[in-house]
Amino acid sequence: MSYVKNGTQGFRLISAGFHAKTDMFASCRATKRICWGKLLYSHRSLSGADAAIALRPFYFAVHPDFFGRHPREREVNENSLKRLNGYLENLQRPGLGSHKPAQLTFYVRETIQNPGNDQESTREAGFRTVSFTLDSRDLLSTVLGILNSCSLSTDHVQSSSDGVGAKGTTASSFYRPIKWDKTFYSFTGSKDPEEELEQAQKTEMTINSWIQSNQEEAEKKLSSSIPLREELQRLKTELSDELQLSNVQWQRSWGIAHRCSQLHSLRRLIKHSSESLKMAKGHTVIFTDRTGMSAAGHVMLGTMDVHHQWTKLFERLPSYYILQRKLLQLQERIGHLLGGIEIVHIEELQPMLTMEEHYSALDAFCKKLLNRRVHIHPRSLRGLQMILENDHFVPRLHEKGHFIIPAVCDPPSLQWFLLAHAEKAREKLKRKAELKIEEQALIKACKEGASLSRLYKEPSVSSEQMISCCRRLIEEPLPNLVGMHLCVSHYYSVLQDGDLCIPWNWKH
Repeated sequence: MSYVKNGTQGFRLISAGFHAKTDMFASCRATKRICWGKLLYSHRSLSGADAAIALRPFYFAVHPDFFGRHPREREVNENSLKRLNGYLENLQRPGLGSHKPAQLTFYVRETIQNPGNDQESTREAGFRTVSFTLDSRDLLSTVLGILNSCSLSTDHVQSSSDGVGAKGTTASSFYRPIKWDKTFYSFTGSKDPEEELEQAQKTEMTINSWIQSNQEEAEKKLSSSIPLREELQRLKTELSDELQLSNVQWQRSWGIAHRCSQLHSLRRLIKHSSESLKMAKGHTVIFTDRTGMSAAGHVMLGTMDVHHQWTKLFERLPSYYILQRKLLQLQERIGHLLGGIEIVHIEELQPMLTMEEHYSALDAFCKKLLNRRVHIHPRSLRGLQMILENDHFVPRLHEKGHFIIPAVCDPPSLQWFLLAHAEKAREKLKRKAELKIEEQALIKACKEGASLSRLYKEPSVSSEQMISCCRRLIEEPLPNLVGMHLCVSHYYSVLQDGDLCIPWNWKH
């Protein structure tokens, strides 16, 4: 079709072309909705239920329940899923004129195919980190972007016969049956989705603009949470004094209201079983997902358990003292066999094991060492640390300086690995102590300089990352943070109690 100079006639030709293209587009969509050989969604017909079904492979790969042995990664995925669900909900709201981009980080599980076993066709092969930014206005583009970013198949979302196949495309690709000419958007005044998406990719969230957009919301939530925060501190102090507890902690980042509810439950239990709860004297109480005595000797109270189960645990505490002594003796024996190394259980980095589980794993490991003696000088590894894990197959040295040793590790291989990396481990431990001192000093200076009420980091943020963030906050002070609670994380977010989360590598 060619355009003519006559304005009226040219308009008619363009209008006719516009209606022809519109009819063709509607016909194409109608045809594709009929063809359901695989799950197939059109650009405008994808519903929230369809999106949930399409994202099942993604949810299976990142669901926090599969990261029980990796608390840091679990927490990152929990927080990212909350923000992703909020983003998807906003996309489904009618009349949504604008939306906020979401930068997300996930730990994605990887599996290895095992064709020799039909019943267990896959096994765990660790996980990888995936980060991406969502800035699309429709569900289909968002779903395809998520799946492609995580290198997951999109065959169940988009038919391979569409001409715009999902395989081999990047996270920015989305389903468009017809590619309109640029003159169509110029004439009609419509926005070109391809240009919008390209512009969104170039747009990077800056900390100033984000704080400006979210400060009012954070201040309201923080103001509302102050009475609950005061009540939480009061309950924690009263219970600690009454039961003579060493400390009260939470394994997961529950909100203030949830924590107060848990302390009220413990308060009610004291009224009915005050004598049994006195057995917890000197212990640390941790509210977590299960009830029992932890490997570190802390009292674990499962938040989903009933008071009867809590009471039974408190009554059984004296029996754990014998097991705890045996556990310490077993750790000393293993340490002696391995050159004086210290056997530790780091709850921030390991799953919350019960004392029985930890003792069983150490006992089996000790028997293996006794059956196949390792030849290490009794004091050659003194001052070093190691943790024992069940879900790894290769020994490794953690960035913080402790050894991570698989329970299935062969003793001769273990001996070589420990001796070969001992000097490097000592350097890392020394560096860890130095970083900790520097980190604490910078947190204090940054908090005072910005007049923050609180400054802290998530467990998944390393000391190096926190130091880098604090240095920049001191060099490039941020406005309007007086009295706020600031959490250094991997993403931007406003928590339910008003804490501001910023990524450690924020952009000015």
